[in-house]
Amino acid sequence: MTLETKKSIFVALGEFLGQFTANNTSKNDAVLHNDTFFDSFHDLIHLSQSHNGWYTPENVYYAINSWAQALTPENLDQWLKSYEIEQQQPKTIALILAGNIPLVGFHDFLSVLICGHNVVIKTSSNDQHLLPFLAKYLIAIEPEFATKITFVEGKLENFDAVIATGSNNTARYFEYYFKDKPAIIRKSRNSVAVLTGNETAAQLHALGEDIFRYFGLGCRNVSKLFVPKDYSFVPFFEAIFAYQDVIHYEKYANNYDYNKAVFLMSNFKLLDNGFLTIKEDVSHASPISSVFYEYYDNLDALKNRLENEKDLLQCIVSDDLIENSIAFGETQNPRLWNYADNIDTISFLTSLA
Repeated sequence: MTLETKKSIFVALGEFLGQFTANNTSKNDAVLHNDTFFDSFHDLIHLSQSHNGWYTPENVYYAINSWAQALTPENLDQWLKSYEIEQQQPKTIALILAGNIPLVGFHDFLSVLICGHNVVIKTSSNDQHLLPFLAKYLIAIEPEFATKITFVEGKLENFDAVIATGSNNTARYFEYYFKDKPAIIRKSRNSVAVLTGNETAAQLHALGEDIFRYFGLGCRNVSKLFVPKDYSFVPFFEAIFAYQDVIHYEKYANNYDYNKAVFLMSNFKLLDNGFLTIKEDVSHASPISSVFYEYYDNLDALKNRLENEKDLLQCIVSDDLIENSIAFGETQNPRLWNYADNIDTISFLTSLA
């Protein structure tokens, strides 16, 4: 299977996914295998919350739409143009996937297949249905994929390299268990935003998307704000008020109530708007329904600190204050060439001898 063939197959998958949106799901008769897969996938989207309470239809649609926009000929060409992806003896790559947000492991899955390798996948118990469904769709387009994609529930065996994602604790286990294999081991990371007080209402509203999308469960969700001394949070609270409906989701509301109670019992000073608490804290990792903040005196000193802490950070959001920072509202829209933990997956996969 040539690289161009594989790209065309994933473009077809993107066209399939592009039919499904929260506001206007519409069947396109020109899309491949719609008679077999369209209704079943529509049903799966709406069943996802019964499989994982965090996977609301809105968030599943968002993840699907993000991949539909990514899987275009232009994006695939832009992503892969700088690599030499040659026909070679395929290796078997084991993937251990997280399940914090819908389809969080799809980029690794895509990368392995694009490079011509075989993939053995251990899904998270929190996300066991979406990726296997999409794998079946790919196999319907190209039956050769049936021998290249395997899902396992038990022990991973007979693989040449591994890409594993987990918490800091599980990462230590992965590093020991896979010490004799080429591996990418991803640990916990967080994302932060750097504010000056000069942000527009539109930018602060977009920051709400970075905070609340997927209920804040992703490593690309902003969990910490850096603000100058005497910063007023009033404009921030006004701008994010539009996200207030998040509190109507039971799992989020339970976390809000619990974490707020813990903070108050510990006599922490909080800012609270009824669906989000803000607490001054040096940590980057805040609990669900809360964002930490920290004051800074000198922007250059903060830049140096963030550079020193880059291995703890997935994204930095700012209005071009920090080199390679992301615009407000864009953390959950990575490009194909924006690699998790800044580890080039394609280079890793093409280097396997």
